[in-house]
Amino acid sequence: MSVEFFITSLVLVLLPGSGVLYTLASGLSQGWKTSIWAALGCTFGIVPAIVASVTGLAALLHSSALAFEALRYIGVLYLLYMAQAIWRDRSMMVIEENMPSKSNVTVAINGCLLNILNPKLTLFFLAFLPQFIPADAPDTTSRMILLGSIFMAMTFVIFVGYGMFAALARRYVLTRPNVMVWLRRSIAGIFVVLSARLAFSSR
Repeated sequence: MSVEFFITSLVLVLLPGSGVLYTLASGLSQGWKTSIWAALGCTFGIVPAIVASVTGLAALLHSSALAFEALRYIGVLYLLYMAQAIWRDRSMMVIEENMPSKSNVTVAINGCLLNILNPKLTLFFLAFLPQFIPADAPDTTSRMILLGSIFMAMTFVIFVGYGMFAALARRYVLTRPNVMVWLRRSIAGIFVVLSARLAFSSR
């Protein structure tokens, strides 16, 4: 692994996106254990993009406008669904005894779907990974899988860090109703912005 790959990956993972926001929301609403499941789901959501890049399926998305548009708008609808769920869920970020909460599996699945339903992630890996593989490399597939795995490990560690930060801030935030409402609506609004950016973006 080159230093360039490490630095570039670190910057990309640190940038706030739907996965980061989802992990932060999970940590704020249900604590650090749930944020780990959210981070795990977001990380595993990268697997299909890496597999698609390695096997050449990303070329289909790049060449087929219909396939790309179909997956893109499914992703847009899912982001809007997440925004609506966060906006309407008034129990989010509230501490009460015996308060019902989402199961860890559900949290992980939602995080996974956020990345799976983003076609630009697949195209990103198609363009990103080959840059760090020498042209004369004997086994490009193994190298791409290795780099993809390293990227996933970095994603998980950094997302867990975001989730832990959110969990530490949880008590401070949750004891202030105005802050809770502002955070819930802000996160929902950012998901709407992300869906609009995905809807109007080009390949």
